[in-house]
Amino acid sequence: MAQWQQGGTPGPPTHAVEIESRSIWAAVLAGAAALAVGLIAFRGYRPPLAGDGSVAIHASVVCGATAGLAFVAGYVQNVRTVHVWLGSRPVLRQVVDVAALLVVHSSIAVMSSLVLFRLFQQAFFGLTVDAVAGATMLAVASGVAGYFAYTSGARITAATLSVLLAVFMASGMLVSMLFAENPLWWHSMFSELGTGQAGLTSFWTFNTTITTSGVILTTLSAFITRDLRRWAVALDARDERDGRRRRRFLRPRPAVVRACLIASGVCMAGIGVFPVNTFEPVHTGFVRLLALILANLLLGVPLWLPGFPGAFYLLSLIAVASLAGAAVLWRPLQYYNLTALEPGAAGIVFGWLVVFIRTTAAVVEAAGVGHALPGEPAEGDTAAGGDTARAAGAVPGRAPEARPMDDGAAADRHAARH
Repeated sequence: MAQWQQGGTPGPPTHAVEIESRSIWAAVLAGAAALAVGLIAFRGYRPPLAGDGSVAIHASVVCGATAGLAFVAGYVQNVRTVHVWLGSRPVLRQVVDVAALLVVHSSIAVMSSLVLFRLFQQAFFGLTVDAVAGATMLAVASGVAGYFAYTSGARITAATLSVLLAVFMASGMLVSMLFAENPLWWHSMFSELGTGQAGLTSFWTFNTTITTSGVILTTLSAFITRDLRRWAVALDARDERDGRRRRRFLRPRPAVVRACLIASGVCMAGIGVFPVNTFEPVHTGFVRLLALILANLLLGVPLWLPGFPGAFYLLSLIAVASLAGAAVLWRPLQYYNLTALEPGAAGIVFGWLVVFIRTTAAVVEAAGVGHALPGEPAEGDTAAGGDTARAAGAVPGRAPEARPMDDGAAADRHAARH
């Protein structure tokens, strides 16, 4: 078991070693299971790399299963040691978040397997392999999926979750495009991939990707707004220490940011649940509402987040101007069609989101914010009452030391207002 440093935070060296050790074990177990599956499935048969009965099909199933199991194992370790506050939320919210994250990790493993083996099949046209080679490929692919999925679950943060969301959406869109039965789908728009005309694989991949991404965005909002709340509490405490009056109007508004992010996630889920070909008014309504919410979030950044760097405000204005310019190039200039506009707009929004998360982390660190909000379990405590030394944030063999705490009164008043 990892040793623990003062303040209840897992010691970086030993905690990192423990994660790496368990990630390797996850890879070894996943690889061994996949090897056994391959030897049985390919016995007396020479499978191609891609296509019916191929290594790709078996790899997608095996890698999806191992990635999902490995992620859950890593996530449980994370909740019990680092982000203990995740386990203190309502049970239903925890179940939805874990289910969505499991789908993301399994889907990335599935889609990566299908795409990579298909590319290799095109590079080595007509190649088939024997049972040993096929099983070895399965073992390698499954081991890699298990390793990275466990590491992702054990180290999950707002920054890694945003990157994971971007990778998941990009992978889902790529698979939808590759498996679209209509090669001219791009003459219309991306939502064409979510219709039955694009084929069953493209239909399910596109809509599942958009819907799950919306759920993940609501999960991401929990990480972001928690950091913003901690930052707001620190600002209130600093004002009290310096004898300044408490800010009433121009103050951080984590609740507004949270509402915008959750509403954006709901709109994305609605876009996936209601395909354009069968629910066109509802689908279009969610798209337009999403655009309005994002515009409100980006344009209102100076109001919602006073105290952020001026460069970030400038970036937000540039992002809005870029989105407006991209829309003008579509209509009325008709420089490109809607298919070109959609990935461009998505790239701008996700680029802004990544910078937003990094900037939030920077201002929180600069404010010297404590690890836990008042009323939350301290980071590093076990989720269900582990040993006393760990709950007290002590290093084994050393007396517990006091942990710096945020101003509790300021936090309580802040929480009451937000």
